[in-house]
Amino acid sequence: MRSLRVVTDLPELLAQKLARAFADVAGSPADPAVRRSDRADYQADGALRLAKQLGRPPREVAAEVLERADLGELVANAEIAGPGFVNLTVADEALSGLVEQMSADTERLGVATIPEPERVLVDYSGPNVAKEMHVGHLRSTIIGDALSRLLSHLGHDVIRQNHIGDWGTQFGMLIEHMLDLGAGETAQELSVGDLGEFYRDARAKFDADPDFADRSRRRVVVLQGGDPETLALWRVLVEESERYFAAVYERLSVLLTPADIAGESSYNDQLASVIDELVQLGLARESEGALCAFPEGFTGRDGGPMPLILRKSDGGFGYDTTDLAALRHRVHDLKARRLVYITDLGQRLHFELVFQTGREAGWLGADARAEFQGFGVVLGPDRKRLRTRAGESVKLIDLIEEAVRRAAAVVAEKAPHLSAEEQAEVAQIVGIGALKYADLSNDRAKDYVFDWDRMLSFDGNTAPYLQYAHARIHSVFRRGEIDPASLAGAKVVLADPAEHALALRLTEFEGVLHKAVEEVELHRIAGYLFDLATAFTSFYERCPVLRAEDEATRTSRLVLCDVTARVLATGLSLLGIAAPIRM
Repeated sequence: MRSLRVVTDLPELLAQKLARAFADVAGSPADPAVRRSDRADYQADGALRLAKQLGRPPREVAAEVLERADLGELVANAEIAGPGFVNLTVADEALSGLVEQMSADTERLGVATIPEPERVLVDYSGPNVAKEMHVGHLRSTIIGDALSRLLSHLGHDVIRQNHIGDWGTQFGMLIEHMLDLGAGETAQELSVGDLGEFYRDARAKFDADPDFADRSRRRVVVLQGGDPETLALWRVLVEESERYFAAVYERLSVLLTPADIAGESSYNDQLASVIDELVQLGLARESEGALCAFPEGFTGRDGGPMPLILRKSDGGFGYDTTDLAALRHRVHDLKARRLVYITDLGQRLHFELVFQTGREAGWLGADARAEFQGFGVVLGPDRKRLRTRAGESVKLIDLIEEAVRRAAAVVAEKAPHLSAEEQAEVAQIVGIGALKYADLSNDRAKDYVFDWDRMLSFDGNTAPYLQYAHARIHSVFRRGEIDPASLAGAKVVLADPAEHALALRLTEFEGVLHKAVEEVELHRIAGYLFDLATAFTSFYERCPVLRAEDEATRTSRLVLCDVTARVLATGLSLLGIAAPIRM
């Protein structure tokens, strides 16, 4: 059974107290689910399951649980509903105390850090060298960034890894094309925009010219053999691409830096030892001229075992070997204990094969675990993959610039009182925020339709709506010429149902963060923030703040405003979204 912690997570507090009562009745540990209810603040279940176990009527069991539960200081009313559900109405005094704790905690708003933090490695973004980032990189980048922020906030030691595609057969093609155009002199003049066109030209030549294709294949061998001239040209491509990636990350306001890059090439000198280890463990064998691992539990369409190709029949290495080397390095050398891979759902099978091989090799197990957290597809209005009118993938930088351009038009209309400089700054924040939130507010594993009008709307579950709610609260303090710091130690009194509802949402903040990090369900945070902003809007429309009937009520409502603004800003920040104070 969990021990009671001093936290502001109200559902957790209730669950802990009820768990003790359920355990007393059952004679064994119990963990009842506590969730929101339409008829009361929360509803707890578990009585039905326990009644079946004990052979007693569910309502009778629920009644005994309530008799044994020590809910006095938290609950104003508890009643049995239906076949044995327990409906709970939280006491105003308990809510007030928890909000006061959040208000007093200027650093963390009452959010406790993990008692046993882990070293967590997050693998995300992973663009390819010599190619421009496109909409397909959007989800991996912003989901990984938000998860890394959340993990760090909760006290974990986070390692960010950007596994860029900087090695492989395509580089023979690219380098050979560079040599055809004038070798190093031309390469040094390549710009970010040129790289995309440069890749397409090389690809077209490779497909159309057999002689060029043969030279490209031989160049791969020379590259992998460490030829100095070839490596120098390869580094030009890598360095130019890394500068471009950094520029995109800066525009998108994500935390990835060049220091986080650990591309495929960084594992070259480890591939042979990985294979040797798997051979010694009896996990690798020859198959049709290639050396393969056959992890347990996976079969192909023919019913035979499914392979990971460790070494090709021509002696070369592919993604399978590189990803195994990366896995071993991350566990053994970086000492990661939780490894989270964020990529599209189409790669699930590949990583499941890699992880199973890692378990059989002893790299993963009780001390280290790896998990695949895949995501769905960004769809256009036709519900097909989002593409340009020409049928090409949408460039990520174009998407960013379009978001800011559209946001500028919306901000100019909604906030004409701001100066031109302020409008430009807010447009950048709103545009990027809208782009991220439209993605993060959806279930990660599902596809979603990209809709500019919806994501930039100031109504509904959008970033602009939340950002405006945050700015609106700051306008209250400006109009009243009040410094929120002056509210330190102020009492909160909840006399109106709208105050109660707002306080209730505030005290759920901690629990939402901890639940979101467990299953990488960042849409939980987005949904919570929207519910909070909606509760604040109802409170603000019903309860006068600056013109409250007395000073105590005014101060109490200002505390509610301040804590709400700080929770909104913190929650958005964990999603990688800024919250302006003027809009």
